Amino acid sequence: MELLLWRWSTIVQISSAIMIALFFLSLARSTQRVELRPWVGAWLANLAALVVTVLYWLLQPDSIFIFKIVAGAYIFFKSLFVTLLLAGVQQYVGRPFVQFHQQTIVLGCFVFAFFGGLLIPSIDWLGVVQASVICIGLSVGTIIALRMSSAVLAWIAVGFGARAILALVEAISYGVNATVPENTLEIVRFFLASHSSFDSAAEWCIALGCVLALYRTIQNELTTTCDNLVEVKNELQDLVDKDVLTGLGNRRTLRHVLNKAKQTGATIVFFDLDNFKMINDRYGHKIGDLCLQLFANALQLSFRREDHIIRYAGDEFVVVACGVEPDMTHERIESVHNNLDQTKAKGPTIKFSVGAAYLEVGGEPDVALHRADEAMYSNKLK
Repeated sequence: MELLLWRWSTIVQISSAIMIALFFLSLARSTQRVELRPWVGAWLANLAALVVTVLYWLLQPDSIFIFKIVAGAYIFFKSLFVTLLLAGVQQYVGRPFVQFHQQTIVLGCFVFAFFGGLLIPSIDWLGVVQASVICIGLSVGTIIALRMSSAVLAWIAVGFGARAILALVEAISYGVNATVPENTLEIVRFFLASHSSFDSAAEWCIALGCVLALYRTIQNELTTTCDNLVEVKNELQDLVDKDVLTGLGNRRTLRHVLNKAKQTGATIVFFDLDNFKMINDRYGHKIGDLCLQLFANALQLSFRREDHIIRYAGDEFVVVACGVEPDMTHERIESVHNNLDQTKAKGPTIKFSVGAAYLEVGGEPDVALHRADEAMYSNKLK
């Protein structure tokens, strides 16, 4: 009965190991994700350990030398399985699995397997040693996953924890069977014959956790990429809608501002710098640019934060003051004069002409802008 149960349990575990290994090979090939490399290696190593086990039980060799070789091979693949699972968790906590680590892991497992194969005297003691390694290794993995306090690693922590508990029970059971085989309880023999099927369930939980962690990582990367694209889009929009020299809105934004102003009514104030060409010719374009910046700054200091200040073209500026009557802008315009008087020491005297017109609620923005432009030219001719 125990032999049949062992065969059934082993078949279940081998079938499970084959499916998991093929699944991860396919997943790694389709996604090309570097995080999956240690996981693929882990499941292949687990499958190799089961193949070694099955071959040994099928052949039933009498030679102690062959047993040592089989024990060493089993220890190597199972230890490699556990170590690569830990490396797989490290991938999700921001520690990449580099080539140097791969070589170190393989070498360490080989040395451990070599001495283990030489020293372990029986199958039961092999079970004690290897189950203890699995218990310790996956307990460490559980702690690592839980310390991250991340939903991404929750299922991995559950799978690791379940497999570690099973390994602890297996180590105790093998130890009992190795030390007092004649007094081993029936329930212990039953567990030793069937534990492979329980191991498979825990391993599927680990595999599920890896897949969920992978796709949560991909989702986070996509979210970050989308956020970066939105940020770049906004930066590009600023480059399109803002004047580079003054930082004000440019003529492109004026249409949108005027369409919104139709809903509330607004005063449109049109500014034009006087003799700006003479400033450029006499002082140079660098000083001319400085004058434009100083004038833009004076406008920002003089008008409200909610008013829209736009560099219309060259030395022409437009202010759209929503919900404001033209008479209410006189004080603002006088403030522009005062602010400019404080900048005389920084360059040539900056003078300007100004005109204002009111955009009625539901009125035509182009008509109001034209009236403000005409009012500005009338002021310039005085």
